[in-house]
Amino acid sequence: MSKFDSIRFYHDEEVPKVLQQIALHPMVKSLVAYTFPDYSEEQIKNLLNSIHNISDFQSKIIYHTLQRVLKNTSEGLSSSGFEKLDSNTTYLFISNHRDILLDTSLLNVLLMDHGKIMTGSAIGDNLVQKQLFMDLAKLNRNFIVKRGLSPRELLESSKLLSEYMYHLLKEENRSVWIAQREGRTKDGKDATHQGVLKMIGMACNEPSMMDYFKNLRIIPVSISYEYDPTDKLKMPQLLAKMADEHYIKDKNEDFLNLMSGVVGQKKRIHLHIGNVLNTELDVIKNETSNVNKQIQLLAKVIDEQIVANYKLWPTNYIAYDLLNNTNRFENEYTDKEKQLFLRRLELKVDKCNDTVVETFLEMYANPVVNKLNLNHA
Repeated sequence: MSKFDSIRFYHDEEVPKVLQQIALHPMVKSLVAYTFPDYSEEQIKNLLNSIHNISDFQSKIIYHTLQRVLKNTSEGLSSSGFEKLDSNTTYLFISNHRDILLDTSLLNVLLMDHGKIMTGSAIGDNLVQKQLFMDLAKLNRNFIVKRGLSPRELLESSKLLSEYMYHLLKEENRSVWIAQREGRTKDGKDATHQGVLKMIGMACNEPSMMDYFKNLRIIPVSISYEYDPTDKLKMPQLLAKMADEHYIKDKNEDFLNLMSGVVGQKKRIHLHIGNVLNTELDVIKNETSNVNKQIQLLAKVIDEQIVANYKLWPTNYIAYDLLNNTNRFENEYTDKEKQLFLRRLELKVDKCNDTVVETFLEMYANPVVNKLNLNHA
């Protein structure tokens, strides 16, 4: 028994047995049929029998599934910054969070394409309540973040999670992906939650927290979607927040968001790999010895990189101009692109409700505001 058994992904030797157990499940059959529509039953059987470890599962099934998703629901995935990564070095990728599955999945597609070390990735246990989802997640190298715990349980869970991430990075030679916040950004304002950084630092075994973080090789990652396939689904929670009301999720809301993110139209997608945080950590260390202040400054540094490297699309500029009743960014989009966005707005929200329209536009406009604020800082 390992201390990490309650949260870890599957070991390679466990993969064939787990795959055998779930191979006949209708959802697994659908996944394989979607990915390989021309395969016969015999070919599918041979494919599943050829999978002996997680790398096989990811390269022979998940990679191809994501290529199909990109082909069917987007106008392509572009990237930048991967040339900076060393093929034999592990990194802790801290990413803005827009889509439940695709943020980390697309990073791993690109890591595979560039011959870099792929990630073990954090996933909330609220998304893997059913055993099948848990199996698929662990087969895809996801480790489990436990939600809804008491303060005492949360402390223990966070410490275990922190130790496991360190174990992956330093003992398993495995990169790690984690979102900058719990839950996706709903309003377009990407911001690192200090609680995430505090959790990562709980396994610190060095006199200086910043030296510990330097040892992890943190890289901020920026991912942007031209169209958010779950924009409409994010509205109720945003409106509840604006009204200062407590929001309660529907029973199947997480699954609906997850599936909508995968199958919904996204147009173009861009993912940027930032720079390893290094000298920035020295500056923070020299500025203050107060750990809470250090964490605060670190969150700011990560946010600045994510915002600076975030790719703005015509949809972002259109929303900004519509929201502010201006033509400030009219050179960043065509009239056709504007008409398409207005059509989407019409289909997604009640145009008679000014608050709803404004909230929808802010979701797309805020990344522009973020960049403007950063440039003027």
